[in-house]
Amino acid sequence: MKRILPFAVMCVGMFLALLDIQIVASSLQDIGGGLSATQDEINWVQTAYLIAEIIVIPLSGWLTRVFSTRWLFAGSAFGFTVSSIMCGFAWSINSMIIFRAMQGLLGASMIPLVLTSAFIYFPGSKQVISAAIIGALSFLAPTLGPIIGGYITDAFNWHWLFYINLVPGTAISILAIKWIDIDKPDLTLLKGADYTGIILMAVGLGSLEYLLEEGARWNWFSDNTIVTCTWVSGISLTTFIVRSLMIKNPIMDFRALENRNFSLGCILSFIVGIGIFSSTYLTPLFLDYVRGFSAWQTGLALFPSGVSSLIGLPVYVVLARRYELRWILMTGLFAFALSMWSFTLMNSTWTGQNFFWPQVLRGLPLIFCVAPSVTLGLGSLSAERLKYASGLFNMMRNLGGAVGIAVSGTILNNRTNYHFSILTTNLAQSREPVARMVQSITQNLTLNFGSHLIGPQTALKLLWQITYIQAETLSYADAFRAIMLAFILAAAIVPFMQKT
Repeated sequence: MKRILPFAVMCVGMFLALLDIQIVASSLQDIGGGLSATQDEINWVQTAYLIAEIIVIPLSGWLTRVFSTRWLFAGSAFGFTVSSIMCGFAWSINSMIIFRAMQGLLGASMIPLVLTSAFIYFPGSKQVISAAIIGALSFLAPTLGPIIGGYITDAFNWHWLFYINLVPGTAISILAIKWIDIDKPDLTLLKGADYTGIILMAVGLGSLEYLLEEGARWNWFSDNTIVTCTWVSGISLTTFIVRSLMIKNPIMDFRALENRNFSLGCILSFIVGIGIFSSTYLTPLFLDYVRGFSAWQTGLALFPSGVSSLIGLPVYVVLARRYELRWILMTGLFAFALSMWSFTLMNSTWTGQNFFWPQVLRGLPLIFCVAPSVTLGLGSLSAERLKYASGLFNMMRNLGGAVGIAVSGTILNNRTNYHFSILTTNLAQSREPVARMVQSITQNLTLNFGSHLIGPQTALKLLWQITYIQAETLSYADAFRAIMLAFILAAAIVPFMQKT
């Protein structure tokens, strides 16, 4: 129990931090309405959290050595809780953005600390179970986020998206101080820290996250701010990496990439992040904009994914004790690619029932992708190096999610226009099938609405809307197909990993 209780507390903290990334996803319009925010402003409720989180996660290794696992985790949980309550009390969109950034900044350390502690609490064969639990939480939280958020907003109001963190966050802070006892703080490390490197990393990652989040919306490099962020990010991160390789005590251990399993594990973590976050981003978007589902209906459509992932957890534990993790990982990656293919078969009339099996196929193999990649990627590192490496490993997953969402957004924009232009070439009114369809629509509208004002132009406008919906649906299929190809590539990488 001395190991299980602190690990359980840390897992709940990690789940809260991951859950709050997506819990506002289905309620952004409600938050924007409550704070009188424009669409561009409300998107920053999500972006501010992600930018702050991705900056802090790589610093977790150094922060752990300075403050110890106990005090860093407890402080992170307490700061996350306080900033959550402040988000609930936000009085304007600017205050909400600031508080969300604080929430991501203060809560981010809980995520990599769980990984590091799991390898310390559960050495050897016991890592199979701990890695499985971490893996399940890693994709359950983003999946359940929109579901829980939609329910809370419909049942109460958007303020409770943040107030619900008060009780669990306070309990985690107290129990972390009481139960976690892994290492001791070393405040002397503050004296010789690489503060220049910290600034370079923060500026580089912050700029990179911004351009990935906002690039598709501003048409990428046609926008001066995106171009500036690209240069700033490239120069800052390059300087940071070179500096980290040259100094004695860097804040991020890039030398760990010399370990083959860790370097390949980071690549796999990046691709798995693409799959988890992009598929979670695309499905609610399709259900909202194409099918017109409410937040609660969208949550119900996504629910089978969470249930199937839980079913996969005990199955993975049994298989991991009998078979080599590399082949389990490869099977999981191929299975997830298959689930993405099932989404490419969607059409504009799909209901929640049509999404049932694709969602089951999506959720079931995720544990077989996340858990073995964690064990194989981090399991061969020493405990001291693990503190620094886990931050980089987690950052790659979040960065993969940001890249995946950015690329998915670009695919949706470009491919919708492409498919629409192809489809409309066949909509000339001189074509007999089109003329018959226009006549049929006109007659139906006249019969239903009884207005002599309804003519061919109204029918053509309706036909245009139908065509655009079909173009959107095809573009979503293209985005899921791109994710499928990424996972096929990931599966091809696995044989190059070494058995741990």
